[in-house]
Order: sequence, then structure tokens, then C-alpha cells
Amino acid sequence: MAPPRSPSSDIAFTASVKAIQSRLGSRATYEKLEEQGGWETLVTANLAAFIAQRDSAYLATANLEGQPYIQHRGGPKGFIRVLDEHTLGFADFAGNRQYITLGNLADNPRAFLFLMDYAARRRVKIWGRARVLEDDAALLARLMPSGYRARGERAIVFEVDAWDTNCRQHIPQKLDAPEVEAALKKAQSQIEELQAENARLRAEMAASGRG
Repeated sequence: MAPPRSPSSDIAFTASVKAIQSRLGSRATYEKLEEQGGWETLVTANLAAFIAQRDSAYLATANLEGQPYIQHRGGPKGFIRVLDEHTLGFADFAGNRQYITLGNLADNPRAFLFLMDYAARRRVKIWGRARVLEDDAALLARLMPSGYRARGERAIVFEVDAWDTNCRQHIPQKLDAPEVEAALKKAQSQIEELQAENARLRAEMAASGRG
């Protein structure tokens, strides 16, 4: 008989983490989560929709000595693509040529994606393993955002092990510049409409002798 599978949340909840949870009083809450299998392990429709709206992400890796590194990744909305219910992918654009992430992944495939939606104060954490594909031109072409002025050098494929959302507490609400610009344009249009309506009413009142 096969041993019971560990809950997916064990990817983050190590024995040391669980000991601290017990000491600080949150272990019972997470035991209930673990009884249900832990976190999601598949790319659901909700997660896919969230990813499709992201134009920015943080990719964490670590080298063989455990030294962590976090790299910002950006592009047009949807630059991270859902390849299937287990897999994400994105093009590796030409950059400053330090190649720290690539070197880390060559030694240690474990990786982590952190996705933020500041406007809605939401975040998603994704644990998995990433690999670099240098010679898959078809996949790279599939992952390159249409019309985006960047040079894709290789593809990065991210195999999802588990993902989680957590509370919005302490997330500052921020809007991207295009969103602010659109809101300002809408407000300016409404002001101009009100000004025109005000001018029309004044003119009518003046014509009727009531102004």
C-alpha cells in the first residue's frame, strides 16, 4: 500500500515552519488546509485569468549554496503564457547579460513566481521548477508577445507544483500609469461636458431675461 501523499503546501511548510506555526498559534488553521490536500496544484481558469492580466512578475531562484536571487520580469499583459494546466512559459528577453537566473537554474531548477495586482490588492505565489530551452524556436515564437519591441533569446518553462493566494492586508493600492491616464481622460471629458452644459444653461437664462 502506497504511503499517503504529503499535502502540496508542504512545499513551503517544512518541519521548521510547522514548529513555528505551532509555537505562534496558527498550526491548527493550516492543518485543516492540509487535510484537504493543501494548495492548488493545477492552473485553474481563475489563475489563468489572473496571469493573463499581469505585465510584471518576480522570478526567484537560488544557487547550489542556497544564495537567493529575485529577478523582475516584465512585458505586455499576458507575457507569461499558460501552456497547459501544469505549465507556464515566457520568453527570456535580451537584457543586461548577467545571466544569474540562468546560472541558478542550471544548478537548481527550483523556482518561484510572485505576481502582484496592486490595483485590486491581490497577490499570487507559485512554487515550481523552471528549465531553460535554448533551441526551441517554435516555442519561443509562441511565447513572444505580438508587436513587442524586444528580442527573445530563449524560452523559460515553469512547471507548477503548487500555488496560493493570501490576504490583502498591508498591500498598498497603486495604479499603473496607463490606468491613471485613462481615469484622468475620463474625468476631463466629464468636466468638459459639465462646462458645456453650464454654458448652455447660462445662455438660455440670458436669452429669457433671467440671467
